Amino acid sequence: MKSAVQFGFVKPMEALAVKKLPQGKSWSYELKLDGHRVEALIRDGRVSLLSRRQSTYTSKFPLVANTLRELPNGTVIDGELTAIDELGRPRLSILQNYLSQKPPIIYFPFDIMFYKGTDLTRKPLSERRKFLRKVCPTSDSVIVSEVMETAALTLAFAQANGLEGVVAKRIDSFYEPGRRSGQWQKLRVSLGQEFVVGGYLPSELGVDSLLIGYYRGGKLRYAGRVRAGLIPVTRRRIARELQKLIANICPFCNLPDRTAGQWGEGLTKEKMAKVVWLRPLAVAQVEFLEWTSAERLRHTTFVALRYDKDPLTIQRET
Repeated sequence: MKSAVQFGFVKPMEALAVKKLPQGKSWSYELKLDGHRVEALIRDGRVSLLSRRQSTYTSKFPLVANTLRELPNGTVIDGELTAIDELGRPRLSILQNYLSQKPPIIYFPFDIMFYKGTDLTRKPLSERRKFLRKVCPTSDSVIVSEVMETAALTLAFAQANGLEGVVAKRIDSFYEPGRRSGQWQKLRVSLGQEFVVGGYLPSELGVDSLLIGYYRGGKLRYAGRVRAGLIPVTRRRIARELQKLIANICPFCNLPDRTAGQWGEGLTKEKMAKVVWLRPLAVAQVEFLEWTSAERLRHTTFVALRYDKDPLTIQRET
């Protein structure tokens, strides 16, 4: 029978955001780690570490690539690349500054889609996991993701250790490239998600605050501004990176706001005159306290820019 998926880069299967974890014997649980989704592809004796958008990380993380070089040609595995802070926790913000901070880097493989050119995506997850643990080489830089059997214990561990959340997966699930079918589900411990960056307010340091939003019905909706979490060096770096995206048109469909609102957070026509608009191609990870009844964010904190996310897939998760 011909393989349903051809060997090569496999579009990552996505997890559906939920407010409550599913439970039962048909589900298993993994910690949701704060890092970059990275696929390892072995072809012609070489390892390629690829982001969701097929950017290459191979030369940046040689210890990971060297460990995975033991895998045979025709192998593709899926996992999360993380940087570890001083308390042993994965932190995306540290990963993005790894050149200056030199933190420990660990790749956590959690699935295998091809082995020696054979398509494994139609095998149940339980079988793929068992096979991954059997064939995947490990080191201080490569550790196969641990699986837990109960939602309560996994969630309690994530909360106690300040981790991002929990991913629940049906043990009989196939690997569905590029799909968010609900066979995999994710729950964040704290409120936060990725947003599209549609503009920024400038300052003498480069960026004062980012204007962020999400897609609904094919249109980009403004959700709020984020300023906290932007330190001086980050403000300058982001301003440089966003220069190539500068545009003349506001990309948000629900602006301007009629009034500044009770707390002055509304983006009126007058305030919009100060904004540097961008083509909506950049993605930022942001934490926040809550959504308001007007679908705006309160008490936002910038975490990092995400280079592995397709902006067109960004939707409101909670």
